[in-house]
Amino acid sequence: MRDALQLASRAIGLCEPNPRVGCVLTRSDGAVIGTGHTQQAGAAHAEIMALRDASARGQDTRGATAYVTLEPCAHQGRTGPCCDALAAAGITRVVAALTDPNPLVAGQGFERLRAAGASVEVGLLADEAREINLGFFSRMQRKTPWVRLKMAASLDGKTALDNGASQWITSEPARADGHAWRARAGALLTGIGTVRDDNPRLDVRLAPCPRQPPLVLVDSRLETPPGAQLFLPERPVWIYAAVADAPRARALTARGAVLHQMPGTGLGSEGKVDLRALMADLARQGVNELHVEAGHKLNGSLLREGLVDELLVYLAPRLIGQGRGMAAFGPLERLADALPLQFLSSTMVGPDLRLIARIQGRSRF
Repeated sequence: MRDALQLASRAIGLCEPNPRVGCVLTRSDGAVIGTGHTQQAGAAHAEIMALRDASARGQDTRGATAYVTLEPCAHQGRTGPCCDALAAAGITRVVAALTDPNPLVAGQGFERLRAAGASVEVGLLADEAREINLGFFSRMQRKTPWVRLKMAASLDGKTALDNGASQWITSEPARADGHAWRARAGALLTGIGTVRDDNPRLDVRLAPCPRQPPLVLVDSRLETPPGAQLFLPERPVWIYAAVADAPRARALTARGAVLHQMPGTGLGSEGKVDLRALMADLARQGVNELHVEAGHKLNGSLLREGLVDELLVYLAPRLIGQGRGMAAFGPLERLADALPLQFLSSTMVGPDLRLIARIQGRSRF
């Protein structure tokens, strides 16, 4: 199963919006006869790749065991049901880490395997397998992506000078590492403030990437310049606005943007995008993991709305003093009201420190 988890990790950034799955086939004596992981959407799933690998090795799969990190699918999508393929190949034992949370599967794959005469065991290394697919579980169970907020700051928590200058606070190794995190996401999100201040491309250039993730732009008043650099990469651009402006809309759609009208409905939300509705819409479009690189205002709004699950923070060994902070929310009246976090890891990336912290309790869904 640990080998299957390693295989599943190879599907990160490749198979969106499908879950990242690994599969290992073994004989009764434990010898590995086939391995595979999920390919790009519409191509073969992990189980099919493992069966193909066994065939290429000249191995007989009858009586074999399949170790899979997620329940084999039981529905006909762009590919056929993997549970049926395993049964047809003569697999007599399936060891799975997790039940698939997709309502189209949700135990049906196991039922069909048992009906075909295979034994099924579920739960081996379940926590590790779920961690690889937190975004998929979030989309299926919460109907919202797993939201990771990336920030690069000085040691005193400043992400830019007062005049907006922020290039570059952290080092080139940290920027390359940040691009690797972009590559794994189902979509990238930023705000109009970042577009105005930095005119970024916000694509993946410094890390291997089989496809450029779509860019999601929160632009309540449709102020994005049609000549912005974000339109240079070949990838979908989805702009979420709160107001209608036909001339600006035409100019942006002419650049290939897809516009979504999503005005806020609560008190004080007039003229602003409904961020919660935006997240639900991204989930409907198949976004499992959302990678956010925005300014302190949008960061603050996302945190204040409770929409952030995880923080990816790069701290540079320098002090800036007066400048823009990580997130504009509050002020709080009591320290007890501070947002509680759990540190998951701390890693040196070049001269910078990378911290990964999770909102306490956020992964329990």
